[in-house]
Amino acid sequence: MSDRNYLPWWRLDNAAKIFPSTSSAHDSKVFRFFCELEEAVVPAALQSALDRTMERFPIYRCVLRRGWFWYYLEDSPLPAAARPEELPPCFPIYPSLRRSLLFRVLYYRRRISLEIYHVLSDGAGALDFLRDLVYEYLRIRHPEAGFPAGSVLAPGVSERQKEADSFQKYYEKPARRFGLSPSAYQICGERLPKNQLAILEGRIPTRELLACARSRGVTLTELLTAVLLRAIYDGMRVRDRKKTVAVTIPVNLRNYFPSFSSRNFFAIFHVSYDFSKNPDCLEAVLASVKKDFQEKLTAEQLKAQMNGLCALEHNFPARIAPLPLKDIVLRCANRMAAHAATASFSNVGRVSMPEGAEKYIRQFGVLTCAGCLQACAVSFENSFVITFASPFRSRETERVFFQELSRLGLDITLTTNMKDEVEQNAVL
Repeated sequence: MSDRNYLPWWRLDNAAKIFPSTSSAHDSKVFRFFCELEEAVVPAALQSALDRTMERFPIYRCVLRRGWFWYYLEDSPLPAAARPEELPPCFPIYPSLRRSLLFRVLYYRRRISLEIYHVLSDGAGALDFLRDLVYEYLRIRHPEAGFPAGSVLAPGVSERQKEADSFQKYYEKPARRFGLSPSAYQICGERLPKNQLAILEGRIPTRELLACARSRGVTLTELLTAVLLRAIYDGMRVRDRKKTVAVTIPVNLRNYFPSFSSRNFFAIFHVSYDFSKNPDCLEAVLASVKKDFQEKLTAEQLKAQMNGLCALEHNFPARIAPLPLKDIVLRCANRMAAHAATASFSNVGRVSMPEGAEKYIRQFGVLTCAGCLQACAVSFENSFVITFASPFRSRETERVFFQELSRLGLDITLTTNMKDEVEQNAVL
């Protein structure tokens, strides 16, 4: 019998199950974290760091396989290689004509980038991998710094904890099911060719942004969500302004339910605003956004949502349905879910690194493949980086967003891959 039959394998977690069925050239379900150093990347040192990091994340050695009823992850002997960045950002990892690992490590000048297919992990799990990788790289490149050996993660975290499916750990049969969210306004316009993204990255001093939010009695994420809602509204045609604008916000469930999993463990909630029935000033939008966050960001609400989604997986007819039928159903469900959102905003939060590493690092950043307008943010030291990724040629929403922040007194440095829109390192 072939050794193949003895390879370790893992079921996909609840959040991951939809991604293989709905991936496409226009929406690859790939996201990227990057770390920009203060010096050029040395490829050989990065490869050595990757080899060491892979020893602590065995599930990253897996490939995606098709079963009769579900997709699953299977251990693989394929080597992980650090490569120069040559493809467009968030280029599809799956489906592919050849089997491959579900992530890439890329380098370009001073940047180390980690691109991950969402089947494998969410933002928090991917960031743990990148932090470990960067730390190993700095240990190799700067032995004089005396960085101790080991992981940047919490001490004592086992491989089993990293590989755990936390959705199953916390699942309880729900008392009720959640229905579909109502349809929201959809941004339209000329799209870029497939596999291309228009990227606009804004860098803001973290302390300034925090002070701006606190002076208005809101959190940083609430402030940016409100500004995004208003920026979208500014670009709407008059006849569309009766439609609700909705932004989806991913939530790291590890902040509510203890977990060290490196896999997916997140939920999504909607923040919406009807500009046809409410004032369009920032103060009114902020008040509504704050109320949504307070009501929806509770352990009870998130647990109910998680149970509702996991219940579909435990439904007997769904379990025995063949995979081709599941693919069709999940694609339809994905299209309906897309109509409930105008855009998405994800604030990963603050990145921490071991003491002494900060002097070698300029900033961290994150972006994701976009079927619609996507904004992602992350902070490190006093650098808050928010990155827009869009499938549209027009940058009007992003332009209004950063102009609004500039009017609030914030100093913003912009970088883009669309040179005809904003010059590199232009200061707003």
